[in-house]
Amino acid sequence: MVNPQRTIPHLAFRTAALTLGLLATGAGAATPAKTVAILTPFQQSVTTNQMIASLQAQAAQRGWKTNVVDTKGDVGQLASRMEDVISAKVNAIVIVSTDPNQLKNQIRAANDAKIPVFGLDSGYISGMAMNATSDNTALGKTITQYLFKAMNGKGNLVVLTYRPHPGVLKRTQALDAALKANPGIKVVTEQEVQVPGPIENSRKQMENILLANSRKGAITAVWAGWDEPAIGAAQALQAAGRDDIIVVGIDGTSQAVSLIQKGSPIKATLKQNFPQMAVLVAQQIDRVFKGQKVSATELYAPATLVTRQP
Repeated sequence: MVNPQRTIPHLAFRTAALTLGLLATGAGAATPAKTVAILTPFQQSVTTNQMIASLQAQAAQRGWKTNVVDTKGDVGQLASRMEDVISAKVNAIVIVSTDPNQLKNQIRAANDAKIPVFGLDSGYISGMAMNATSDNTALGKTITQYLFKAMNGKGNLVVLTYRPHPGVLKRTQALDAALKANPGIKVVTEQEVQVPGPIENSRKQMENILLANSRKGAITAVWAGWDEPAIGAAQALQAAGRDDIIVVGIDGTSQAVSLIQKGSPIKATLKQNFPQMAVLVAQQIDRVFKGQKVSATELYAPATLVTRQP
């Protein structure tokens, strides 16, 4: 005869043993969180840092882990660190504000390891999943048209840029094309801005350019490939008391917009939607994690022209 008082403990023991067995084999266990590696040489840049913070927030909402790698301007080291995260078998890699042509071998290695590579305000090359940015050619055209109109189609121009960045390169190439169509505007000098530290470097470069071109009218305007060089140039112009020189930038950072509204030499910028770029990338990572194809290899976030309010 079975003792009913012993039946329940016996069943409980068997149930517990079955549960432990399932856990031991991994059945029913929670799926490990996806890991997204975020790599950049320029996290000190205001806009790059903004994009990374936005992407991290998007990842957190989806339960992904993030690993941010900043090589502080050293692109060579970035290649090595990308190899490290590939070896660590992350689930996705995002390169931020980086020319992917400098990482071709690493992107190929990521493909071999079945790790998708996404661009955030970077360029797109074969082997990547996609890139989200602004339409940088359109940005270059728009800010250049504004500036050339403000210059009445003539004068002497200083160019502060950084062609190694794929987005800034496209903007500068749009300037190159506009200069060919407007022979009344001459380039006094084109200077490559040092990164990190673009504001301080641009200020020092502008101080030297002013010393070499001190005559009034020798410089009419400054075209900056993004806001930080525009800010540095404006600081130098204000310190020299030069209110006759127009400056334009691109990005729409809070500091640049504030300087525009205060009547500084910076007269216009194009406000990019950097948080939205990160949203676009996160959406495409999510699609790939779900086994879907990306919507497109290049996605653009809109930009808005900012000038002084009357």
